[in-house]
Amino acid sequence: MTIACLESLTFGLGHLARAADALGERLILLTRDRSYYTYELERLPPDALDVVETDTFDVDGVADVLRRTPRLRGLISSTDTWTLVGAELSGRLGLPGLDPAVLRVTRDKATVRNRLYDAGLTRGRAAEAPGAELRQLVPKEVGLPAVLKDTAGTGSQNVWLVRDEAELEKALAEAAGRELKGRLFAEPYFSGPVYSAETLTWAGRTRLLGVSSRLMSPEPYFREEITAFPVAFPEARRAVLERWLDEVLAAIGYTDRFAHVEFVLTTGGPEVIEINPRIGGALVGEGMCRALGVNVYEAMIETALGLRPRLMDADLPGGPAVAFVLGYPAAPGMFSGVAGLERLADMPGAPAWYPVRSLGDPVEHLTDSRGYAGIVYAEGETAELATHHAVAAANALTVLTEPFPEAGNTGG
Repeated sequence: MTIACLESLTFGLGHLARAADALGERLILLTRDRSYYTYELERLPPDALDVVETDTFDVDGVADVLRRTPRLRGLISSTDTWTLVGAELSGRLGLPGLDPAVLRVTRDKATVRNRLYDAGLTRGRAAEAPGAELRQLVPKEVGLPAVLKDTAGTGSQNVWLVRDEAELEKALAEAAGRELKGRLFAEPYFSGPVYSAETLTWAGRTRLLGVSSRLMSPEPYFREEITAFPVAFPEARRAVLERWLDEVLAAIGYTDRFAHVEFVLTTGGPEVIEINPRIGGALVGEGMCRALGVNVYEAMIETALGLRPRLMDADLPGGPAVAFVLGYPAAPGMFSGVAGLERLADMPGAPAWYPVRSLGDPVEHLTDSRGYAGIVYAEGETAELATHHAVAAANALTVLTEPFPEAGNTGG
């Protein structure tokens, strides 16, 4: 019996393979480029899973591969980029899955905002119009400060904070020169600390597994820098958050599977930033496994099979709190290594470096999450202590880059 995985997040493939094995399933990874998963594959036994290289954007081609897969029982698509491709394939092949219409809503941030507004779960609507008209709409219908962003963006890319009309003009001019994955829209800017709720939903009921902190760069950018899990909310506030999340996911028709819900805790209560129909990226999944004391990826396999995940009802044994720091270089260029890794062995919290970039990879964008070369991970008795450990370890490292080669200089 086989479970297919249509691409994967950078980390978590090992947990997913072990989860499939524990449930008597064989995992097959469909990918355009297996080298993207080098870190995970090098740490797994050679026979832990099957890897098939194919053009994963070619829906017809992938469908043919899946039709030839013996005893295929489910399909996992856990990345933003391939969410809708996975939904299309599940529908074609009659595999368990969410309604593709619901997934299309989650991949449209403007639609999510307006659905939540209509349900009384946010204070502001989204505003959409061609550039010149949007310039007029933002001050009148959204107000300043506001955020302009791509309806289908990922990784904090193509997001602009506009605090006054001069910044609005500049953002609209920049957006006009960008290739967006969706459409440009505006929404209110909600001030306050940012968090991510890590949830699991089944048959319309949501369990809050925990909340991750999201420490961001200074304004005007939204670069993710430090995450810790689980945030120690008082139980009463945690219960209120869980009920609110249940209502938020119900408002967009999200009835099953993991979700990663980013929100701001404002003076007026929580406000959704975006809803991701998947487990959290970077090392969120790794951290959940360690901090909760269970392999949460077993729930991913079970939901792909159309089964109620045991994690919905399980007593969680718990483990250490976790934190991680994204490692950005000081300047763009060709990634040339990390200085100071030998120091981690003598630092508290069992810190470790998880590489994302390979030597020679270009690093061009430092204002969003495309710019980090790896992740420093550490543990502690609480999320606060884990954060201190991770930050101390990250401060001992330097991500190095070399200048880009000059145009026309090919060496030799």
